[in-house]
Amino acid sequence: MKIAVLMGGPSSEREISLKSGSAVAAALSGLGHQVITIDLNREVVARLKNFAPDVVFNALHGKPGEDGSVQGLLEVLGLPYTGSRVLASAITMDKIMTKRVLLQAGIPTPKFLAWTGAEYATGKKEIKAAILKELGLPVVIKAPTQGSTIGTFIVREEGALEPAIAGALKYDLSFMAEAYLAGPEITAAVLGNRKPQVLPLIEIVSHTGFYDYQAKYTPGLSDHIIPPRLPDDVLAAATSLAGRTYTLLGCRGFARVDFIVAGGREPQVIEVNSVPGMTATSLVPDAARAAGLDFPDLVQKIVDLALEP
Repeated sequence: MKIAVLMGGPSSEREISLKSGSAVAAALSGLGHQVITIDLNREVVARLKNFAPDVVFNALHGKPGEDGSVQGLLEVLGLPYTGSRVLASAITMDKIMTKRVLLQAGIPTPKFLAWTGAEYATGKKEIKAAILKELGLPVVIKAPTQGSTIGTFIVREEGALEPAIAGALKYDLSFMAEAYLAGPEITAAVLGNRKPQVLPLIEIVSHTGFYDYQAKYTPGLSDHIIPPRLPDDVLAAATSLAGRTYTLLGCRGFARVDFIVAGGREPQVIEVNSVPGMTATSLVPDAARAAGLDFPDLVQKIVDLALEP
């Protein structure tokens, strides 16, 4: 097939996207496909039209490649593409909207509060008081539409709250405060369209104390433990929740559902990634290997799913 790999782009996750795209392109070329890589810029439409791909592999992380914008462009161009469609991409890119949908459906997620930057500017004192009263310390402050833990801060003392909020608002027009839950962090890679398959769960252990950008993308700074060191009933509950979350949000192709397991007993969904990383240190390829799919097989499976009606 002729396959165009979209990568790079202007987001804060550009460098990771370039690594994901390069790994995917190499795998597809090794499988015998005719592949071009396209860095998302003003010439992207012309290059796609000239190449006329059978399918587009979207390896863009962050906005606008993961929030429905590029998905809408590809819909208009009539090109099949990997991953979730416009609505699911838009919802999962926004952590606030994701959590509102999860709560409405009764899927456990940590308690949270959210405000716009404008609301915070006129009510700092009241908002800080509400966070401390409702959520306490530690508390997690997040920029809601960033990935790779960019714009995320764990606040352990009151004096650090205001700088964390300011840091989150550098990336987004809103911010969220989320209850800090002590417990292991696990993730579930999900593969499929109508009948999604939850791949083996992974426990994430960061050697930096926080699974941040550095720990995620520096070899040796985090461990991926398969299966997680948790009771079977907890793993079964997380697997079920991952499948329900994927289906509820309308995800397609592949995605990753991230959890905190409160007290080592209660899995709670913290976010969903509709275009998860595909680098050498990424979680989805690790989960696929544990399920018997090597990296080229995984990439081909994602392409095949993109071409399903």
